[in-house]
Amino acid sequence: MSEPNPAARLAEPPAREPELTAPDRPRRRARRADLLAVAAAVVLVAAAAAVGAYYNRPGSGVIIFVSAPPLFADWLPHVGPGSVFAVLVAAAVVLYGPTLAARLAWRRALATGYLASLAWIFSLAMVDGWARGFAGHLTIPQEYLHEVPGITDIPRMLREFSSRILDFQPNSWTTHVSGHPPGVTLVFVWLDRLGLHGGAWAATAVVLAGSLVAVAVPATVALLGRPDAARAVLPFAVLTPGAVWIGVSADGLFAGVTATGLALLALSARGFGLGRRYGVPAALAAGVLLGFGIFLSYGLVLLGLLAVAVAVLGRQWRAAALAAAAALAVVGVFAWAGFWWLDGYHLVVERYYQGVALVRPYSYWVWADLAAVTVALGPAVIAALRRGLADAFLPSPRRTLLADPVLLLGLAALLTIVFADVSGLSKAETERIWLPFGVWLLPLTALLPRPGRRWWLAAQAATALAVNHLLLTGW
Repeated sequence: MSEPNPAARLAEPPAREPELTAPDRPRRRARRADLLAVAAAVVLVAAAAAVGAYYNRPGSGVIIFVSAPPLFADWLPHVGPGSVFAVLVAAAVVLYGPTLAARLAWRRALATGYLASLAWIFSLAMVDGWARGFAGHLTIPQEYLHEVPGITDIPRMLREFSSRILDFQPNSWTTHVSGHPPGVTLVFVWLDRLGLHGGAWAATAVVLAGSLVAVAVPATVALLGRPDAARAVLPFAVLTPGAVWIGVSADGLFAGVTATGLALLALSARGFGLGRRYGVPAALAAGVLLGFGIFLSYGLVLLGLLAVAVAVLGRQWRAAALAAAAALAVVGVFAWAGFWWLDGYHLVVERYYQGVALVRPYSYWVWADLAAVTVALGPAVIAALRRGLADAFLPSPRRTLLADPVLLLGLAALLTIVFADVSGLSKAETERIWLPFGVWLLPLTALLPRPGRRWWLAAQAATALAVNHLLLTGW
């Protein structure tokens, strides 16, 4: 049999590229839209940095009181003891996280996620070293531990707490103690009474509690009927850039406590739905944690939106009613002990404007706050939020907003951030202050297409590593 003529072969027209099929076109358009959303977020952060630098120049007449806008940090490129470990943890989660989350038994997956979160948060803190990055953060004069040695009578502290909130009096509380209800100070006093003295033990408690986010958020999604989405969310809940601040501020503890409360509310709804006995204790525990949450930070009252979302999705109003009763009982206990939440709130607003909030311009921070929280959320959440908004306003036949925990939890979290933003009571530092809200945008990452999830996880890790190695973050 003769060989074909080489000249004839060369004369043949080149093979045409296969045309995109109908399903491929919307996928490509969605990917382009994701990248455009991330690009818009980068522009927002860059604009906040540029305008902030302009305000920081000598003679500008505008005080934003932030050295590396929009983040409360100082520019300090550095490496530290945790640098190599942080890179290794990130690489392990990117390479193996999605596979393990999909294949392990669910309880083992959650346990593995918790341990991975601990490793990620601690390694990022250790980039700044043991004293500066971990043990010393909660001991500075503005922090809670500064007041702990002077609190020898807890009942008296609670009775007198409101009278010491305002500044410019001899016995005024330090910045963070005065800016929060007494619950968080009590946590550190209780640790001290248990013999766990000092910044290292306090930071350990914060990291242990903050890492619960990696369990509570995906567990809530699973309990509300989307176990497939929960497995997709788990690696993103571990590798969140917000981990930079979870390990160095009490806001990480706030996020872990309240996220666990919402997960228990979802567990209670499931228990009532299946006729299981754990429905009642889970509801009561959820109410206690969520009720105590508003005594950790005044702003956490906005998490009531997420509690309502969980109740709507769970469709078990007995669970919601029991949780609400338990939360009100916590409010009653504090009132009986001498601290009325509304009095504290009104006084803390007055104290807020006794400090730098008086000079920090609302016109800048009302949008720069969003840039700061964007860094803590990371590019994957921004792309996922775009998909969530598209699904919410242009719902597909397979999804309804009030039945899908991925969409409803994410949009409820977005609303809490919007309300907190327009209030003007968080000018700067929202990368940490809004952590308890931002972690509930993580369920939206289940909307990211499976083939590209590892790239999005890598982008999350790169964001956290870049922030932690280029900046010395505050608090």
